[in-house]
Amino acid sequence: MANPFIRIRNLRQSFGSQEVLRGIDLDIYRGETLVILGASGCGKSVMVKHLPGLMRPTVGEIWIGDLEITHLREREMGPVRHQIGMMFQGGALFDSMTVFENVAFPLREESDCGEEEIRTRVTRALEIVKLASHADKFPSDISGGMRKRVALARAVVDVPSCIIYDEPHAGLDPMTADTIDRLIKTLQKEHDITNIVITHEIRSVFRIADRVVFMKDGLVYWTGSPDELERTQDSHLRDFIEGNAQED
Repeated sequence: MANPFIRIRNLRQSFGSQEVLRGIDLDIYRGETLVILGASGCGKSVMVKHLPGLMRPTVGEIWIGDLEITHLREREMGPVRHQIGMMFQGGALFDSMTVFENVAFPLREESDCGEEEIRTRVTRALEIVKLASHADKFPSDISGGMRKRVALARAVVDVPSCIIYDEPHAGLDPMTADTIDRLIKTLQKEHDITNIVITHEIRSVFRIADRVVFMKDGLVYWTGSPDELERTQDSHLRDFIEGNAQED
């Protein structure tokens, strides 16, 4: 592959005496869909929150392109956050705002866009997730799957290079989860967006992943292709796959 878009080196994170990340080394390549697997508590969400600077590591380096970000001050993180969007597990929408206002929020808070450009960008983002006709509704007026799609529109509205999805399938029925998967692949193919997806949905792994990372005990335990994952005889991986396949 080409040079990594994101490089993580010896990433460690502790909360008190608990070491959650114990020395992560990982390369993420531009334009790929990387799926991150692992049991609850292995450090997946903690790791990805370091990429847009939502957390600062105890030790380690994170390179976004040619920029090492771990020592940047908060006001210096703006350009990094424009490159990396994040779709949180619960959607994290504002109940008092319409769909349009939720998607517009990061532009109004963190950009110099005028109202005409904001309207253009928000409309385009809602068209990508096929929700343009729901712009004036409130989150309480739409389904859980639609709220996930609104959160995805908000993640793409600033035209990032990378989107992080933290359990995008959680709480969704299989048909709606399939819709999210199709949107993830559309963003990759049509907009050259790098996708980083944390999920327990094994069916989705084989639909969307270019590469798979399996984390265990705060470390990268295994990296490979979906085909290699399907063929693996590693007991930890097989237990995880079979256990989550039954849940699916």
